[in-house]
Amino acid sequence: MAQNKETTVLALSLLISAGLAGGGYWLFAKSKTPDPVSTSPTPASTASSSPVASLPSSLPPNNSSHLSPSAIVPDLEVSLPNPPVITMDGSVTMVKLMKQLQAGYSQKNPSTPSTYGIPDGRPNGSNKGITALLNNQVLIAANSRSLNAEEVTKGLRAVPIARDALAIVIGINNSFTDELTMAQLKDIYQGKITNWSQLGGADQPIKVINRAKASGTQSLFHSIVLSDEPFAPDSNNFITWPRDETTAILQALGDNGISYTTVSQAVGQEIIKIVPINGALPTDVEMIKSGKYPISRVISLAVQRKISPVIKEFIDFTLSPRGQEIVTTAGFVPL
Repeated sequence: MAQNKETTVLALSLLISAGLAGGGYWLFAKSKTPDPVSTSPTPASTASSSPVASLPSSLPPNNSSHLSPSAIVPDLEVSLPNPPVITMDGSVTMVKLMKQLQAGYSQKNPSTPSTYGIPDGRPNGSNKGITALLNNQVLIAANSRSLNAEEVTKGLRAVPIARDALAIVIGINNSFTDELTMAQLKDIYQGKITNWSQLGGADQPIKVINRAKASGTQSLFHSIVLSDEPFAPDSNNFITWPRDETTAILQALGDNGISYTTVSQAVGQEIIKIVPINGALPTDVEMIKSGKYPISRVISLAVQRKISPVIKEFIDFTLSPRGQEIVTTAGFVPL
C-alpha cells in the first residue's frame, strides 16, 4: 500500500513538472478496470469512451490523490477497428525502451505485430514522430517532449509512461572537474561563455554540440535551460548536429566538447563524464524524483484521441506493473 501511495505521488508530481517544463497538455480519467492488461483484443463494437475531468495545473507538488499509473489515461475514445500492425515512430532516445515494450507486449499478444520507426525501422525523433501521427502514418508516437496546444487541438493526446533526465556530458579527457550551474549552462549554449578557463578549466575553447532540430531532447533542453531563448548561431565551435543521434555526438566531444543526452544513453559510456548541475547528478534517482536535478522530463506515448482496442492494450501494458518493470530495465524512472 505504501508503494502504491509513493507511486501516486510521483505520478502527479511528474505530470505537473512536465506541464511546467514544456507546456504539456493532458486530460486524465480514472480507469474503471483494476487490471489494465488484457490478454486478447476487446471487440471494437463493445468499446466506449468515458467522460473525464481535467487535471488542475495548480495541484501542490505533494498532492496525494489516489491515482495509480494504470489510471493515468487521457480522454481517449476506443472506437476504431483494430489495425493489422501497431505502427510507431518517434523518439530516438526511447528506442531501447520501445523495443523492450514491443517484445513484452508481443508475449501477451503474439497475433498483433508492431513496428517502430518509418519507413525502415529507424525512428526519426519526437517531432517527426508527432508529424507522422498527425498525418496518420503511424498509430503511436513515442514522445520525449510535451504536446503543444496546436497538437492537442488537432486531436492528439499524450499518455505519460515514465520520467527521464538529461545528462550534461563532456569527454573523458576533458580537464574540467567541477559542476555547472543552470545559468552557466545557459551562457555556454548562448555563446556568452566560450572558453573552459571561464569556468575554472583549461584555457581552450568550448566546442558546443547541440542536438538536431528534430530532436525532442533538444526541445526539452531549449525550454528548460534556455527558457526558449535563442541558441547561439552555428560556428566553428557551435555545432547543431544534422541527425537525431547520440553515439556520434559522444564520440565527437574530444577533450573540449560539451553536449547533452538522455541519462539512460550516457550511463556506462566510457568515453564521457557526466557533469553535475546545481550540485546534483541525473544518475541519482532520488534527485530526479525530488526535482533537485533540474533537467528532467516526462516521456509519453502520443496517440490520436480516437484509438482502437489494441492501441489501448499497448498503452495499458506499458502502464502495468510488467510495463513499468521494463521502464526501469531500459534505464528510465518508472511512474
